[in-house]
Amino acid sequence: MNKRYDLIAIGGGSGGLAATKQAAQHGARSAVIEAGRLGGACVNLGCVPKKVMWYAAGLGHGLQDAADYGFGINSNGFDWQKMKQGRDAYIQRLNRIHLDNLNKAGVDFVPGHARFVDRHTVEVNGIEYRAEHIIIATGGRPLQPRLPGTEFGITSDGFFELEQLPRKAAIVGGGYIAVEIAGILNALGCRVDMLLRGDLLLTPFDPLVRATVREQMAQDGIGIHCRFNLCTVTLGKNDNLVMVSEHGPELPGYDCLIWAIGRIPNSDRLNLEAVDLICDAGGAILTDEFQNTNIDGIYAIGDVTGKTTLTPVAIAAGRKLADRLFGGQPDSRLDYRNIPSVVFAHPPVGTVGLTEPQAREQYGERVKVYQTRFTGMYHALTRHKTKTAMKLVCVGDEEKIVGCHIVGHGADEMLQGFAVAIRMGATKADLDATVAIHPTSAEELVTLK
Repeated sequence: MNKRYDLIAIGGGSGGLAATKQAAQHGARSAVIEAGRLGGACVNLGCVPKKVMWYAAGLGHGLQDAADYGFGINSNGFDWQKMKQGRDAYIQRLNRIHLDNLNKAGVDFVPGHARFVDRHTVEVNGIEYRAEHIIIATGGRPLQPRLPGTEFGITSDGFFELEQLPRKAAIVGGGYIAVEIAGILNALGCRVDMLLRGDLLLTPFDPLVRATVREQMAQDGIGIHCRFNLCTVTLGKNDNLVMVSEHGPELPGYDCLIWAIGRIPNSDRLNLEAVDLICDAGGAILTDEFQNTNIDGIYAIGDVTGKTTLTPVAIAAGRKLADRLFGGQPDSRLDYRNIPSVVFAHPPVGTVGLTEPQAREQYGERVKVYQTRFTGMYHALTRHKTKTAMKLVCVGDEEKIVGCHIVGHGADEMLQGFAVAIRMGATKADLDATVAIHPTSAEELVTLK
């Protein structure tokens, strides 16, 4: 016995949910298969709980600044358990909302792990489900190293399960996840050290972003240990962890170790061999610009493809694919250019388009850059200060904007509007002709000289 659908999405994260609900609006009979909680990594172990904790960390900074603005505040410390309970309850509400929305859309929810039987059939808990179209939207998971003592550490998933604020934490990695976790823990009162194999934080980002974030993290008391090639983790005195590098001093005294060294696609548990689906060496499912895999009728979206691993990208790709398959829009596809993104550091980072090095590699001498660094007005009275930095990357005589990079308070919110303008082909002259909103940090982007 098997159940038949027009569309099956394997994975109940952002991409799978968006695709099946969009297909249902076009009249397609759809189902979502998910073994875990609905909402995927973003809702349960990523964007949402991270942002809640980022707000908590921001309040921690705000309490420090409040006295400089004249407030007499007596802080009784930070209650990690209370924050965690509220955060987890909020996520559980989102899980229920996602299930309710599937029911309202007429999309079936199938709990369990899916494995391919053939190109139109998957098996879940002994029951076969068939569909003309199957979307793989299984996301990714944190990577763990293979070295002695790996088991003493936790990943970003484990970070959200911590029952109390660590006293002293080591974070291995220098990407955006490592930076975000380090900033949250530091602001809430944990002593934090970051252990980098190389020299740089946020390697893929513009040099202005990297330098500004690193300077601020160091100013905030976060230890940054470059070229620390961790080879072993051992137990020291009082069961505290000791980080042992290949060539250098040991770092002792940690009660928490977090691996933030990257993520890998969840493609290895789907029995892809049954359909001869092609992945790259890292397990990412290869697709063309229309999300097609090498097998007709099987598609992949979101983090499992390894391309621009952002929640809104998975959502947009899923909806575009559903419109193409069931909405009579044969050319519908996601344009992966000029996708904005934010790093929730302290202060946050907003970026869209090409970095300066990328632009110079592509356009050479035609590139012109406008940039600024300043202390925002929020810090007029505060002792603790953060820098704001902005850069516009322009090309050609018309100075078309091909990149915009911001670090500073409000960067996460202000970038969205500028991303729209850049996607529409805005030039430096267009920004110059826009009247500034004063006094704001955002006005600097339309007054750069």
